[in-house]
Amino acid sequence: MEISVQIINKSPHALPAYQTAGSSGMDLRAWLSEPVVLQPLKRSVIPTGLYMALPQGYEAQIRPRSGLAVKKGLTVVNAPGTIDSDYRGEIMVAIINLSDEIQTITDGERIAQMIIAKYETAVWQQTETLTDTQRGAGGFGHSGVN
Repeated sequence: MEISVQIINKSPHALPAYQTAGSSGMDLRAWLSEPVVLQPLKRSVIPTGLYMALPQGYEAQIRPRSGLAVKKGLTVVNAPGTIDSDYRGEIMVAIINLSDEIQTITDGERIAQMIIAKYETAVWQQTETLTDTQRGAGGFGHSGVN
């Protein structure tokens, strides 16, 4: 299924695009006037130069790129980040360096992936009891499986 999304691109880089027919995410690129140097365990907010107007009922999820995480230890701080349909500011990506080495992000580098997803809104129905399930209140480690 396809949806139409308005987008402004102030960067010189191509619009985000799906790399293969089965891809769910589109790569986001850094738009930088100079490289960003990240010390180990430091973070920075990286601009993309992109602005968009998502249709109501949709969100954009900003997720780490697996290659960047494995090769450089760079990941999205608040993964997944959420861009709401009423946000009109620049798409920014909060990146953290989880490696033990200094890492550099350069202009045009693919820094994250963006997934457009439909969502539902909840209408709360306050109650005094909940229906029973086999799991019940079993939380972390409830299954006993290592």
